[in-house]
Amino acid sequence: MPRVHTIHFRVRHYECDPYGHVNNATYLRYMEEAAFRASMAVGYGVDTYKGMNRRWWIHETEVEYLRPLRYGDTAEVRTWVAHARRVRCRRVYEVRRGSTGELAARAWSDWVFLEGTTGRPTAIPEELWRAFGLDDTAKDVPWDRFPEAPPPPPGVFRTRRRVEWRDLDTEGHVNNANYLSYLEDCGVQVATAFGWPVRRMSEAGFAVIARRLRIEYRLPAVLDDELEIATWLSNVRRATAVRHYVIHRVHDGALIARARTLWAWVNLQTGRPIRIPDAFHTDFASNIASA
Repeated sequence: MPRVHTIHFRVRHYECDPYGHVNNATYLRYMEEAAFRASMAVGYGVDTYKGMNRRWWIHETEVEYLRPLRYGDTAEVRTWVAHARRVRCRRVYEVRRGSTGELAARAWSDWVFLEGTTGRPTAIPEELWRAFGLDDTAKDVPWDRFPEAPPPPPGVFRTRRRVEWRDLDTEGHVNNANYLSYLEDCGVQVATAFGWPVRRMSEAGFAVIARRLRIEYRLPAVLDDELEIATWLSNVRRATAVRHYVIHRVHDGALIARARTLWAWVNLQTGRPIRIPDAFHTDFASNIASA
């Protein structure tokens, strides 16, 4: 049986966004810390991996946001390794409100096992499988591929940013959670570019809230890399739409990451879904993919 590890985080004020909710990227930070502590609990801490000349790298993550956490809440994070295959494993997470047990989010991350010097994928040793509580049945689960985005429309929005020192982790790469901050900033910029800054949405009594996020990390970005983020919409429904993001490194065009977020339009007072305003749909028409 997979070994389940539970960790608690007290939500700090600076982890919340202007709506008073725990910021989307903060969930990934909780998840990453829970993964490190869960591994440490079974005898594989950071120093152990360094001694093995091995390390883990997050390849892909999906998060479904169900109920917002707020300042003062306790986030209870439960995590376990559900299945694995040769060089990677899928770690699953449940995030609950500690006071009530309500499920606030559920998620998974695919971690790839790397040789420390070269950074190349390498086989997960059997003793590590056993430490995580996995047996041979956990090796036969199929993996789903990251869904392909429809071709970008004529009104695809593009913005650029340079990687700063504060974005980096201990490996000298942009931390996986910081990509969500990049995407969030891009989302605010594209809304403003198409005539719907946050202030206008607030005055109209609604907000656009992430319900599900999936991101695939292809290559690490490092200090001073200039990145271009392209974004467009698809699958526009009554109260939801999918926003696609693609991040390239400018100097060589390398694909760094790609993501898709399911956004929901909600009433600011009640938090309940609302119909996307006709004017919003009209203004964003050129940014919506036809398929």
